[in-house]
Amino acid sequence: MDTVPDCVPYDVLDVACPSRMVLARVGEKWTVRILLSLDRSVLRFTELRGLLTDITPKVLTETLRALERDGLVARQVFAEVPPRVEYRLTPLGTSLLDAVQTLRSWSEANAAQIVEARARADARALV
Repeated sequence: MDTVPDCVPYDVLDVACPSRMVLARVGEKWTVRILLSLDRSVLRFTELRGLLTDITPKVLTETLRALERDGLVARQVFAEVPPRVEYRLTPLGTSLLDAVQTLRSWSEANAAQIVEARARADARALV
C-alpha cells in the first residue's frame, strides 16, 4: 500500500511528493490520447485500438490498467459470451479533461510553429 509523504502543499518539483507521480502518469506517451478517446464515449478495447492505431495491444492493456489503478478509468466486465469489457472515464478522469483539452488545443494551434522551429534548427545543424 502506498503512503502519502508529508509534503503538503504538494509540489511536483519535490522528488518525494506524490504529485510528481501524477504528473508522470499524465505525461506518459499514451495517457492523453486514451483520455481524449474516452471523452467521446464508453469504448470497448477493440474500439480504443481502432482509434489508437499505433499502440500495441500489450501497451494499451498496460496503460489502461495503470489508469484504472490511478482511478482515472473504470473497467466494466459483462458476463456474456464472448465476454464484453468497456472502459469509461471516472469522475476523476473527467476532471482531468479540461487540462488535457487545453494541451490538445495548444498543440494543434502551435504545431506549425514547432515544425518550422525544428526545420530551422535542423538546417543550422547541417551547416
